[in-house]
Amino acid sequence: MEHPDSLWYLSHKTLESLALTTKDVIESIEHLLLGRKQSKVWKAPKAVITPPDGRYMMATLSAADDPPFLAVKALILNPRNRQRGLPDINSLIILLDSDTGLPLAVMDGNWITAVRTAGLSAVAAKRLARMDASTAAFIGCGTQARSHLQAFADLFPLREIRVFGRGSTNRQALCQAAEKLGLLAITSKSAREAVRDADLIISTVTLSPELIPFLDARWLKPGAFAAVVDLAASWLTDSMPAFDRIIIDDIEQEAQMPTPLVDPELVSGDLAGLINDDMTGRCSDDEKTAFVFRGLALGDLALAALAYQRARHLHKGSEIER
Repeated sequence: MEHPDSLWYLSHKTLESLALTTKDVIESIEHLLLGRKQSKVWKAPKAVITPPDGRYMMATLSAADDPPFLAVKALILNPRNRQRGLPDINSLIILLDSDTGLPLAVMDGNWITAVRTAGLSAVAAKRLARMDASTAAFIGCGTQARSHLQAFADLFPLREIRVFGRGSTNRQALCQAAEKLGLLAITSKSAREAVRDADLIISTVTLSPELIPFLDARWLKPGAFAAVVDLAASWLTDSMPAFDRIIIDDIEQEAQMPTPLVDPELVSGDLAGLINDDMTGRCSDDEKTAFVFRGLALGDLALAALAYQRARHLHKGSEIER
């Protein structure tokens, strides 16, 4: 049980300096997903507000006995931010002791969101992708694409990435990040060119009212795995049956959402079921699989708890008098 005299602030820079590995991230997420089955971990469905001007406001809540923390995240997506020189998405996470309720830390939610989302995709990919995957296609080249690049490069024997996205600055940054990892980076002229023949497809297209679906699952080769991080908003609905298996992040949460990510008839299960062996992973080399992500509060808790514990161990962060 924590009895801190102070509240800790963990900035983006501090969180980056903690040097959390993909292995650390995957293990922390898997630990909480296993804890759900033992009734030691809890979460609430995400709460969403969508004002008519195109903003997307969201909050998540999750808690655990082991580790003994509660995490609350508030996030706002506003596509107009790019005109202001700001990130499209901004968020903050508050961590409390789940027994006493004492506030422990406030931390940058953008870093947590990026790393935990890539970690959740990696947890799914461990079980649904071919482990000899060497080519990854990125549709969307922003922060989520870069975090997925790092996670998937750690998990698979990648040799090449193909990128397709609107912003030249983000495309260049993603290619440079890949080249620093020793990978060949190719800018594709079309989404179809990027995804065809790719072993891994990561779609992280920024949500906006103007977004028209353009990705076709029928373009994917047998054996491909797709990490669909953009609520499947960039994918053609009538193409989704081309996947042999679709896993979502949380069936219980999905049942309470007004609009489903994909046709529920196409969903084979969720991430917790996959981790707890309630269902099998990839069944054949030719199976086309997908992980479709809406947002899993346990991921925020897993990363926030891991970051807080590491920061306290390393004596990093800014102390705020409580």
